[in-house]
Amino acid sequence: MRVTDEIMANYQHMVSEISLVPGGGGVFDVVVEHDGESDTIYSKHETGRQANEGEVLAALEAKLPDGTLRYGT
Repeated sequence: MRVTDEIMANYQHMVSEISLVPGGGGVFDVVVEHDGESDTIYSKHETGRQANEGEVLAALEAKLPDGTLRYGT
């Protein structure tokens, strides 16, 4: 839930939907969908580890247009 909390705390004004789909063995992917396209920004299956704090948020921010403001700024 930490990843969801990080995303919502910073970009709730841009998120239209978050889906949590359980995977086997605690494996999860974080997928961003925009304009009908999907992009995996983090995969525990590929890395073999939990994401570090802020890692998924940084990957999401790398996909956002320059100048995108965080919530409340």
